Amino acid sequence: MDDRPWSIVYSRKEFMEFLKKLFSGSPAKPEKRYYTFSVKCLRCGEIIEGRVDLDNDLSVEYESNRDVYYARKMLMGNNKCFQRMEVELKFTSTRELLEQHVTGGEFS
Repeated sequence: MDDRPWSIVYSRKEFMEFLKKLFSGSPAKPEKRYYTFSVKCLRCGEIIEGRVDLDNDLSVEYESNRDVYYARKMLMGNNKCFQRMEVELKFTSTRELLEQHVTGGEFS
C-alpha cells in the first residue's frame, strides 16, 4: 500500500479525473457573454463592429434605487479616416440594454 493519502481512496487515474473536473469550469455561452454593436462613421461612412464583454467590461453606476452597469468604448476606423467614435452603453443588473449613445457616428 502506498503512503500517499490520496492513493487510499483514489487510483492515480481517478485522482487526475477529479482534479480535471475540479479545475475546469464550464465556459460561458458566447452569445450571452458579449453584446455586439455596429457604428457608422459620420465622416466617412465606414461601419465598425464593436463588442462588450458582459462579464468583464462593465462598471457599476449607482442611479436612484437600482444598479446600472456602464460600458464606454472608443472605436476608430482603419480604411478611410481615423475619426474616433465614443460609444456609451448602460445595462440592467441582468445585462439587458437600457441606453446607448454614440458621439461621432450613428448606430447601424
